[in-house]
Amino acid sequence: TRGPVEMKTIDTRTVDVNLDRYNEKYEQIASTKRSDNEFSQQKQKINQKSAQRRQHMSRKESEAERLKRIQAERAKAKPIKVVIGDEITVGELASAMKVTASEVIKKLMGMGVMASVSQTIDYDTAALVAMDMGANVEKEVVVTIEDRLIDATEDNAEDLVERCPIVVVMGHVDHGKTSLLDAIRHTSVTSTEAGGITQHIGAYTVEALGKPITFLDTPGHAAFTSMRARGAQVTDIAILVVAADDGIMPQTVEAINHAKAAGVDIIVAINKMDKPEANPDRVKQQLTEYELVPEEWGGNVICVPVSAKTGEGIQQLLETVQLVAEVKELKANPNRLAKGTVIEAKLDKGRGPVATVLVQNGTLHTGDVIIAGTCVGRVRVMTDDKGKRVSEAGPSIPVEITGLTEVPSAGDVFNAVEDEKLARELVAQRKHEAKEEQFKAYQKVTLDNLFSQIAEGEVKELPIIVKADVQGSVEAVKQSLEKLSNDEVRVRVIHGAVGGISESDVMLANASNAIIVGFNVRPDPVAKENADRDGVDIRLYRIIYDAIEEVQSAMKGMLAPKFREVEHGRIEVRAVYKISSVGTIAGCYVVSGKVLRADHIRIVRDGIIIADDQMSSLKRFKDDVKEVAAGYECGIGLEKFNDIKEGDIYEAYEIEEYRE
Repeated sequence: TRGPVEMKTIDTRTVDVNLDRYNEKYEQIASTKRSDNEFSQQKQKINQKSAQRRQHMSRKESEAERLKRIQAERAKAKPIKVVIGDEITVGELASAMKVTASEVIKKLMGMGVMASVSQTIDYDTAALVAMDMGANVEKEVVVTIEDRLIDATEDNAEDLVERCPIVVVMGHVDHGKTSLLDAIRHTSVTSTEAGGITQHIGAYTVEALGKPITFLDTPGHAAFTSMRARGAQVTDIAILVVAADDGIMPQTVEAINHAKAAGVDIIVAINKMDKPEANPDRVKQQLTEYELVPEEWGGNVICVPVSAKTGEGIQQLLETVQLVAEVKELKANPNRLAKGTVIEAKLDKGRGPVATVLVQNGTLHTGDVIIAGTCVGRVRVMTDDKGKRVSEAGPSIPVEITGLTEVPSAGDVFNAVEDEKLARELVAQRKHEAKEEQFKAYQKVTLDNLFSQIAEGEVKELPIIVKADVQGSVEAVKQSLEKLSNDEVRVRVIHGAVGGISESDVMLANASNAIIVGFNVRPDPVAKENADRDGVDIRLYRIIYDAIEEVQSAMKGMLAPKFREVEHGRIEVRAVYKISSVGTIAGCYVVSGKVLRADHIRIVRDGIIIADDQMSSLKRFKDDVKEVAAGYECGIGLEKFNDIKEGDIYEAYEIEEYRE
């Protein structure tokens, strides 16, 4: 039996459908299709615009590249500008010209110059190579600190005004130069000079015919050549003093040559006309031998007969100076920063470095920053030659200034500047350059064994350290000693300075095997002790003749001194008593050694010898004694010197005769 069979039929009955809902859906679908079409169209438009923009940019880039290419071609065609200094290496030159080093080397070889890449060639050679390779050459001008700091521009004619003449008095020793200046200034300085030589340079301004004249007083001895040469370089007129009885001497000829070399006018003052043996015509005849023909003999040299003793011809001499100055039309510009020369310099205990300067152009004011050699400072106090404080000094005026950091050298050019910082940089640079000229070490030598070492060929150079009381003396001693050089040995001053002989001087002498020459100075106790220990030869002099003669004799093997000083003790002045019946007595303390009644006494103040005297009395309390030992107090009286101050040092010594 089969089960029931299911029959599947399709229901075809009518069903109610919501057509509005379908219509709404259709409308939404249709709208979406329309939006897609619009977006597609917009996108197409944007793509078209982007393509157009890219095409435009591409054209722009092509133009830029083309311009760049044109500029490169033009640059290639244009010559390269090369800046070359005094020297340049081959590699640097090639780099500057944008070529290979081998090309430059090839050019150099063509010119007959063999050089490697690292080798230096001079400006002329480098310029020829560069120009030959088509480059434009410019020379590099290096502007130094000095160029930036110091105004070296020429003065305009309308800025110049008349200035007073600067006169130097020159001539042979003992012909009366200082006496002549003395007669002009109506003051006396001659009697204070040691050894008949003007020891220190001075500058003085005097009135003549209502106008000022500046005089420089220079030493007359041949040893002071450097001083006199410096004097002639800063002066306008030289008064050549010739004694009417002596005539022209070797130093007179030297003075004539210096004046001629400096291009200064010479006025001859025939001095000592008061003497019965005076013969001015003989002097004039001698002058013609040196191309100085007197006016009355048809030449152009004015000769004025004078007598410093009686005052004869002094006024006529001053009138002659003013006449020559008027003809020379001496002018300067006072309205600019000062420039001039250091005439003298020293270290003063109370005031520090003190310099006498001569302003040659511009005006120096208190407060100005100045550079003098390797010294810099600000002018603190300025005094004229009469000792009066002044606030400014114009052209041709000598003044004494303080405020420098160190003691400058006599003859240094000084400049007033505006920038103190740059000034100190320049001074540091100058000091560095000076240090580069340091000396080499030498074998030990003394004046006593100098000749034997020269004979054995052990000494080719004799190094000397010069210390003196003033800078002018340092320069003069240095110049005179170096003149002693001969074929076998050269005398070389490795150091010269103002002040007493210090421990550092002895160390320097020990390291360089130098001899120390002291002129009017003494070594301090430590320096003397070190010198004795290290065998450093210290020679002390008061007159420069002795220094020259002794060194010269040593070089010739003839050094045989007959006398020497034997120091006994060192005494400190602790009190000064002025007793009407006795005079000045120094209350002293014997620091070292001993003091004997028969001793000579040397008075030293701040390392400088100020006097040398014989003892008049030596007491302990009220008793006269023959000797006082170290650690005891005593009273010492001197025969002549009375200007004693607390703190002075007495050196007791005796003169001993000895034979080698």
